[in-house]
Amino acid sequence: MRRRWLIATSVTSGVAGIATAVPFAESLWPSAAARAAGAPVNVDISGLSAGTMMTVAWRGKPVFIVNRTDPMLASVRAADPFVADPRTAHPFSMPLPEYCNNEYRSRAEHRNLLVMLGVCTHLGCTPRPRFQPGAQPGLPDDWPGGFLCPCHGSTYDLAGRVFKDKPAPQNLDVPRYRFDSSFSVIIGADERGEA
Repeated sequence: MRRRWLIATSVTSGVAGIATAVPFAESLWPSAAARAAGAPVNVDISGLSAGTMMTVAWRGKPVFIVNRTDPMLASVRAADPFVADPRTAHPFSMPLPEYCNNEYRSRAEHRNLLVMLGVCTHLGCTPRPRFQPGAQPGLPDDWPGGFLCPCHGSTYDLAGRVFKDKPAPQNLDVPRYRFDSSFSVIIGADERGEA
């Protein structure tokens, strides 16, 4: 009799422990809103004409998508000697995706499309597009086109690489991404899964 009571109380305690542990463990999971905020973003780029940029939000940060023209791509090659880290050997907050480890920091099949975080690596301001080459206020006379951070003057080329001797220490980050079609890009996921 005593043994039955011991088994019954042990089983009841075990069930009660599980019934208590499951809701507790579920309370530690991120909320649905938090999971959605970190989820990949599908972006329609059908209206992104050559030489223009669009900005979308991913994980609460701006992501720039730039449709670079042939002269813009040529300026990337020309900027190699003037940028601090031409091959992104020292990424900022995320590793450069292997498929973007090239001179344009983009996928080879869509080399004209640059996808990168619009967060300055100095203090987190949002750089502004300054695509027009040449002399402009706050920029050198031989400006090749790129991005200017309005907070402290860091400048980036049209591949998001920081120019030498600027406050920003590293290039702008490139998130993992893939093309769902020729008119759609998914930011935050690639062939390996979600970022």
